[in-house]
Amino acid sequence: MDLLDRITIDPAIRFGKPCVRGTRLTVGDVLGTLAAGCSETELLEDFPQLSHEDVLACMAFAAERERTLMVSTGVG
Repeated sequence: MDLLDRITIDPAIRFGKPCVRGTRLTVGDVLGTLAAGCSETELLEDFPQLSHEDVLACMAFAAERERTLMVSTGVG
């Protein structure tokens, strides 16, 4: 399974935010928790429905979104 297959977008779940498959945890929830200083071990203890691969999938999703981000320079 490709890591990105672990991330789903469903308008009926969390307002269409990207979520870890089978959960209501958003990519932003996972990455925000890690960015706040929580270790992956602590995250996985707090959310036993997540796996290491789910955390990697969140990072891969964010990296892919960053690569495809369109930047407007405001120059017309």
